[in-house]
Amino acid sequence: MTFNEANSVRDFVRDLISSNIDVQFVAGSDLPRNTGGVLLEAQVKEALIRLNPEIADRPERGDEVIHQLRAIILSARLGGLLKANEEFAAWLKGDRSMPFGPAGAHTTVQLIDLNNVDASANHWIVSTEVTFVQGRLERRFDLVMWCNGIPLVVGEAKSPVRPAYTWIDAAAQINDDYEKNVPAFFVPNVLSFGTEGKDFRYGSVGMPVNHWGPWREDPSETNQAPAVGLAHVKEAVNGVLAPGVILDFLRFFTLYATDSKHRKIKVIARYQQFQGANAIIERVLLGKIRKGLIWHFQGSGKSLLMVFTAQKLRAALDLASPTVLIVVDRIDLDTQITATFNAADVPNLVSTDSRAELQQLLRDGARKVIITTIHKFGEAPGVLDIRDNIIAMVDEAHRSQEGDLGRKMREALPNAFLFGLTGTPINKTDRNTFWAFGSEEDKGGYLSRYTFHDSIRDGATLPLHFEPRLTEMRVDQGAIDAGFAELAARNDLSEAQRTTLSRKAASLEHLIKASDRVQKVASDIAGHFTEKVAPNGFKAQVVVYDKAACVAYKDALDAHLGSEASAVVMSIDARDPQDWKDRFALDRDSEGKLLNRFRDPADPLQIIIVTAKLLTGFDAPILQAQYLDKPLRDHTLLQAICRTNRTHPGKTHGLIVDYLGIFDDVAKSLLFDDASVQRVITNIAELRDKLPAAMAAALAFFPGVDRTVGGYEGLIQAQAQLPDDAQRDAFALAYSYLGQLWEAISPDPVLNTHEADYRWLSDIYESIKPSDYTGRLVWHSLGAKTLELINENVTVEVPRGDLETIVLDAVVIEDLTTGGDRDKKVQELEKQITARIAKHLTNPTFVALGQRLNELRDKYAHGQQASLDFLKELFELARDTVAAEKTVAEVPREERGKAALTELFDSLKDADTPIMVEKVVSDVDEVVRAVRFDGWQDTRDGDRSVRQALRQTLYVKYKIRDQETYDRAYDYIREYY
Repeated sequence: MTFNEANSVRDFVRDLISSNIDVQFVAGSDLPRNTGGVLLEAQVKEALIRLNPEIADRPERGDEVIHQLRAIILSARLGGLLKANEEFAAWLKGDRSMPFGPAGAHTTVQLIDLNNVDASANHWIVSTEVTFVQGRLERRFDLVMWCNGIPLVVGEAKSPVRPAYTWIDAAAQINDDYEKNVPAFFVPNVLSFGTEGKDFRYGSVGMPVNHWGPWREDPSETNQAPAVGLAHVKEAVNGVLAPGVILDFLRFFTLYATDSKHRKIKVIARYQQFQGANAIIERVLLGKIRKGLIWHFQGSGKSLLMVFTAQKLRAALDLASPTVLIVVDRIDLDTQITATFNAADVPNLVSTDSRAELQQLLRDGARKVIITTIHKFGEAPGVLDIRDNIIAMVDEAHRSQEGDLGRKMREALPNAFLFGLTGTPINKTDRNTFWAFGSEEDKGGYLSRYTFHDSIRDGATLPLHFEPRLTEMRVDQGAIDAGFAELAARNDLSEAQRTTLSRKAASLEHLIKASDRVQKVASDIAGHFTEKVAPNGFKAQVVVYDKAACVAYKDALDAHLGSEASAVVMSIDARDPQDWKDRFALDRDSEGKLLNRFRDPADPLQIIIVTAKLLTGFDAPILQAQYLDKPLRDHTLLQAICRTNRTHPGKTHGLIVDYLGIFDDVAKSLLFDDASVQRVITNIAELRDKLPAAMAAALAFFPGVDRTVGGYEGLIQAQAQLPDDAQRDAFALAYSYLGQLWEAISPDPVLNTHEADYRWLSDIYESIKPSDYTGRLVWHSLGAKTLELINENVTVEVPRGDLETIVLDAVVIEDLTTGGDRDKKVQELEKQITARIAKHLTNPTFVALGQRLNELRDKYAHGQQASLDFLKELFELARDTVAAEKTVAEVPREERGKAALTELFDSLKDADTPIMVEKVVSDVDEVVRAVRFDGWQDTRDGDRSVRQALRQTLYVKYKIRDQETYDRAYDYIREYY
C-alpha cells in the first residue's frame, strides 16, 4: 500500500487524458523517436501530407517544412526560447507559408487541423516518462501531450502525501530547470502544468511561477461544493487538457506582448478570462440573448479578457468578420486599454481620435476592433449601423451606461450585442448595472462572475490590509465660541448669517484641510512610508480631499522626504492658480513618462499624490500602500483601494492606511461580494489521553474503505468519503486532535499498534489539506535573505497599540456586511449610564460625567464618530461611572464583583437610542464570570483565562476585531470583577 508521485498523481492524470477517445496513450520509451529529438517527425510528415494538398502531391515538400521547424527549434539554444516559441506558434496557427503553389506561389502550411479536434483530423498522444537529451544534459518529463507529433504540453507531477512538495516545486522544475537547460523541447509548447494531487496550476514559456494560474469550474452551475484533492485535479485536467481547449489556448488565448520595459512576454489566459470570453462568444453565436454582465473583481484582468474575446470573435466564421467595439468612459482608460491591445499586437485595431472618426467608421461598416469612449456617441445623429454582427464590450459598465450617453449608444447601434464588464456592479434604482446589461436568463444577473474572494484565493489579486491611523481633532470650543461671537458682533451678523458661517467653518472640508492637521498627517505618512513600505521596495499613493490639498501635501511631504520623492498628478484647468499650472500641469505624454518613472523600482519617485486621477484604470503593481485622506464611498472607494491589490514579486498584500475612519464604508462597498463564502476556524484543545477513541473517531470518516488499496484508486476511495467542506473540516479537526495526542504520547510503545492506521490517516489528511503556497512563492522569487527582510518589515503593521490592522478577507467582509447589528447592540450601555448618573445629579463628579455623555451623544448624532468609536468611549465612560459610584460608597463590593457591565442594561429601552451593547456586555459578563476566581488578576492562568474569554466574545462571536475596544473592556473587567 503506497501513495506516491507516479501511482497517485502522474498515472491519474495520464488515465484522465487518455480516457478521451481522441487521445492515445504511448509510453515514453515506446515513442518513435530518439532521445535528442523534439518532434515525432514521422507523425509530423503524415499530418503535413494529410492536411496540405500541395504536400500530398509531392511528399518530399514535407521534409522541407520539417527542416524549417528544426531550424526554429535549434534557435532556442542561443537564448531565444520565447522568440522561437512565438515563431513556432505562428506555424502551428497556420500563419506561415511555403512556395508550394503554381509557379512558386506561396501557400499556407497547416500542421494541425485547428477546426477539428477528433482523431480523424489530428493524432493526439499522451506519454509518461519522456526522456530528452540536449548535449550533455538529460531530463525526463512526467507527462507530455503530442498533437501530430508535436509536443504541445508538458506536465510535472509531485506526491500528494509529502508535505514538503507542492505544485510550486513542479512548476519551478519546469520554469527554472527544463526551460533553461533544455529549452529546445519547449519551442512548440502551448502550456505546461504542475500538480501534486491537491492543486493544479498551468503556465506558459517564461512565465514566473507566482503567475501560474489555477483552473476551476463554477460550482454554482451544479450546486455542488468546490472540488478538492484529486477531484479538483480531475476537474482541472478535464478543463485544461482536452484537445479542443489546448487548441483554443493556442489560437485565441495566448498573447505575445511587450511589457513596459520593451521585453517580449508570453501571456496565457487565466480560467476566468477563458470562461468569461467563451461565455460571451457562445451567447453571440446563439444570437438569442443580446446582452450580458461580466463581473470580474478589480485587478483580475478584464482588459485581457476583452483582448482574448476580440481575437476569437474576429475569427468566428459564422459571424462574417464582425465589428468588435471596446467602449470606455474615460480617456485614461482608453489609453490603458489601447496600450493593452497594442502590446498584444491585435490585428485590425483602430483607436478613434474624434466623434467624427467613430461615426464614419460605423457608417462604413468597418470590420475592425474599434476602441472608443462612450462620450463620442454624445452627438451621434440617430442610427449609425444596423448590422447585427457588432459586439460592444463596455468597460466599467456602471459609470456611464445608465444615462443619456448609454441611450445614445444603443440608439446608434440598435442591433448590436452589448456586454458590460465591471469590477464593481451597482444595483440601485438610479444607477443600475444589472438593468443595463444583466439578462433575466442569467443566474444572479451575471453571465460570468469572478469575486473578491475568488481573485485572492487564486492569486490573481492580493488581499487588502486596512490600517486605521485616525487623527483626533481636539477643539477648544470655549475659545472658538468667544472669538466667533466677537467676529459676529463686529460685523453685525444676523442669526441666520451666524448659523450659515458657523456651519461652513465647521464643515468636514475645512477640518480635513486644516494646515496643522495636514502637517501632522504628512509627517506620519513620511514616517510610515520610510519605515514600512520603502524598505521592501514598494511605492505609495496619497489620496487627498481636493487639488488644494494635493498642493498642501506635496509641500509638507517635501519637507520630510525631499522634492524628488513625490509628485502630484491632477487635472489642471483655466481657473487654477498660475503657480499650480507651472508646477503640476502635465500633458498626456508627460504624465505617461511620470507614471513609468513611478513604476520603475530604481527611480527615486516613490509617492504620487492624487485626488481624482489615477483612482481608476491605473495599474502599477509596485504600488503597495495607499494613504487615504479623502472621504470616498461605494464603487468609487472600492476602485480606489484596489489600486494596491496587483501582484508583484515579494508583495503579499495591499495596504490601505486610513486617516478618516472610513472602514465601515469599505465594508459596505464590498457588500455585493459572495456572502456564501465561509471559513471555519477551529480551535483544538491540547489533550493527552483517550488515544483509541480519537483514532476511532478519525477512522469513522471512512466506513467501508479498504486501507490496503494503494495508488490513486485508494486515494479516491478515501477522498470520496469527504464530499464537502463540512466533512473535510470535521475530519481535519479529528485528525488534528489525534495528531496532538500522538505527539504528546510519543514515544510510548502504545503507539505501535496504531501506527499503520495513523500513517494512512496522515496521508489522507495531507492529500486534502489546502496548499499554503504564498510563503513558498516569495521564497522562490526573492531568496531567503530578502524574504527575511520583508518579513521583518511587513509583520509590524500597527504603529500604535490602540489600533489594529484589519485584513479584508472574505470572512471579515461578510461579518461586517451581514452581521451588522452593531447599531442596535450598543444602545443599552448608554441608557444605563444615563440612569446611574441620574441618581447623583447633586454630585459634581456625576455632573461632569453627564456632560461627557451628552457630548458623546452629540458627536455620534452628528456623524462625527463611527459606531465602533462610540462603543469604545462608552466602555470608558461606564468604567468611570462605576468608579465614581465606588468613591461615594454607594455600590457594595459584591455588586461590583458580579455582572457590573450587564447591570448597565436593565432600563431606559426605546427604539431611538444608538448602537451596540446589551447583548455584547451581557455575554462578556457571562463568560468572564464563568472563568474568574478571587485573585485572578494576580495569577497567570487567571489572567489568560479571562483574556481568552473576552477575546472569544468580542473577536469571534461579535466580530469586533479592535484592540482598543478589547483593552478598555479588559481594564473594566480587571477593576470590577
